[in-house]
Amino acid sequence: MRRFQFEYENENSFARELSKLKQWTKRQIVHEMLFHIFSESDDNEDKSHISEVIRGIEKFFPDANYIGCSSKGNIVSGSLGRKGIAIICTVFEYPDTTVRVFQIPMNEENEADTVKTLKNYIDANRWVKSVELLTTINGMSMTEFCNVMAECRKDVSIFGGGAFTTNHERNNSFVFSKGNGFSKSAVVFLLIGGEEFHVVTMHITGWQPLGREMVVSKIEDNRLYELDGKPAFDVYDKYLNIKNDSSFYDNALEFPLFVEENGVNLLRVPKHCNPDGSIHLSTAIDEGVVARLAYGDPEVILDSIKEDSMAVAVFMPEVIDVFSCAARRTYWGDEDVGTETMPFEAIAPTAGFFTSGEFLRTDRYMNLHNVTLVVAAMREGDVDPEREVYYIPSEESKTGKINMIKRLTTFINATTEEMEEAYKKLADAAITDTLTGLLNRGEIQKRITAEVESENEEDYPISLIMMDLDDFKSVNDHFGHHEGDQVLRGLANILRKDVSDSRLPADIGRWGGEEFMILLRETDIEMAKELAERLRIDFGKTVFEKVGHVTMTLGVTEYRKGESADSVCMRADKALYEAKAKGKNRVAVG
Repeated sequence: MRRFQFEYENENSFARELSKLKQWTKRQIVHEMLFHIFSESDDNEDKSHISEVIRGIEKFFPDANYIGCSSKGNIVSGSLGRKGIAIICTVFEYPDTTVRVFQIPMNEENEADTVKTLKNYIDANRWVKSVELLTTINGMSMTEFCNVMAECRKDVSIFGGGAFTTNHERNNSFVFSKGNGFSKSAVVFLLIGGEEFHVVTMHITGWQPLGREMVVSKIEDNRLYELDGKPAFDVYDKYLNIKNDSSFYDNALEFPLFVEENGVNLLRVPKHCNPDGSIHLSTAIDEGVVARLAYGDPEVILDSIKEDSMAVAVFMPEVIDVFSCAARRTYWGDEDVGTETMPFEAIAPTAGFFTSGEFLRTDRYMNLHNVTLVVAAMREGDVDPEREVYYIPSEESKTGKINMIKRLTTFINATTEEMEEAYKKLADAAITDTLTGLLNRGEIQKRITAEVESENEEDYPISLIMMDLDDFKSVNDHFGHHEGDQVLRGLANILRKDVSDSRLPADIGRWGGEEFMILLRETDIEMAKELAERLRIDFGKTVFEKVGHVTMTLGVTEYRKGESADSVCMRADKALYEAKAKGKNRVAVG
C-alpha cells in the first residue's frame, strides 16, 4: 500500500502531479487506486475546482475510485493543509484487496434504511474488513444511523467523519463520489477488505470534565432545553461569560458537554443557541444523563498522542487516516494544530480532514464523537520484520500558557469538589438524625408516604417495623443522658447490621426519642416479623458497659392496598403498644 498527497493550486500544476504519478504506476504493481478529495471551501467556485480535480483523475486514471467531502480544513502529510483542496491517492498492491464505494441519499426519515442497505451488503460479502464513511449531518441526530451501524459484523472496523463547511451556519456541507455527483444529504461508504488487508482504529480526546455535575432535565432530539431545570444557555453565560450572539458557536466550541454513553466518554458541541435559552447540540443525548462542561487539557492530549502513536507504530501501518473535529483546530490554532497529528506522520503517511463529527465503532457500539481525533491505521500484508518501529519522543516541556491552563483547571476542579462535598454534607444533614446517623423523622416519614402513594406497578408488599426501648427513662435517670445516648447509638448499629445482613430493601429512621422505624420494601409480614424478632434478640444480648442489658418492644404491620401512610403507621404504633401492655420485650403484629 502506497500513499501520495497533493494540494490543488491550479489545473495545470495538478495535471503535472498526476502525470508524475502515472509514470510511477507504470513501474509498480497497482491493483486498486483510490483518491480522497477534501475541500475546505463550500462555494460554487470551489466546486468547480473539485470538478477540475475529478476530470484530471478520470483522464489519467479512468479506473480509479474517488470520494470526498467539504471540510473545515484538510490534513496533508500530518499537518494542516495550506491550500483549499487536498488530494490523497492510496495505491493498493495486493491482488485480493477489494475497494467498493457506495453513495446513498440520507435524511431523518430514511437514515436507518440507508444503513440497513449497507449492512446487508456487508453480511453478504465476507471480504469487507473496514467501512469508512463520509456523511452530511446538518442537524440530524444520527442516533438511528449509529444504532444500525453497530449491528454490522463485529470483525468490521467502522470509522469516518461528518462533512463540514467554513461557515457552519449555512448548512452547506456536501459529499461526493465517482459517478454520483455532489449531495447535501447523503453518506458515502468506502468498503475495503481482503485476506491481506489489516486495520486498527482508536480515538483520542484529551478533553476533561470541568466544574460541577448537571443533569440533562429536558431535551428533544438534539435540542437541549434544560440542565438542572434551568435553561441550558445559563451554564455558558454564568460560568464562561459566553453570550447568546452570532459568536456563540465559536466561543462555546472549546467547551463541549462531557457525558458518558455506552461506557465511552463522549463530548457534545453546542452548535447554536436559541432565544429561549435552548441549545442545539451536534448530537442528541439522553434525558437524565449527567453532564459537565469540558476543557482541553494539553498535557492529557499530548500524553494520549504519545501512547496511542506507539501502539500504532507497533502495528506498522502503511497509511494512516485521521478525522479530527474542527474544535481541535480552533483549540490549537493553525500554527500548532499539527502538534497532535505530525507524530502519526512519523509512522506512516497521514491524511484526513477536520470534521463536524467523528464516527467510530468501539466494542458493541457505534458512537458519533465530537472534539475527538479518530485514527484508522491500515496496511496490506504481514508486518515487515526488518522495518524499524518509530516511537514518538516525550514532550520535555510545556509552554507557559499550557502550565497556566493546567493550574487554573486544577484550582477550579479542586474548589468544585470541595463545594460539592460541602453541599452533600448539608444535604445529608437535612435528612439525618445527628445522634444515630439514621434517617430523621421527617425523612423516614417522607419515604413511607412516597412508597405508599406510588403506583407500585409491581405490586410488591410493603411492611413497617416500629420499635421502642423498654423503660428507657430509667436509663437516663440512673446513668445520665450520655449513657442513654450510647444505648441509642448501639441500637442504631444493630439495626444497620441486621438489616444489611437480611438483604431486604429497607430504610431505617429514628422516629423520635427512643422510638425507631424501619420501612421494608418487597417484604411481606412474615419476613418483617422474622427480622423484628432477630433485632429484638440481638439487641437484648448486647451489654452496655455501665447500663448492662436493655430490651425493646416491636410492632410489625403490612401495608394494605388503598390505605394512607398515616393509617399504616398508626397500625404499627398500635401493635407496638399492645405488645407493651402484654409485658414488653416482644414482637406484636398489627
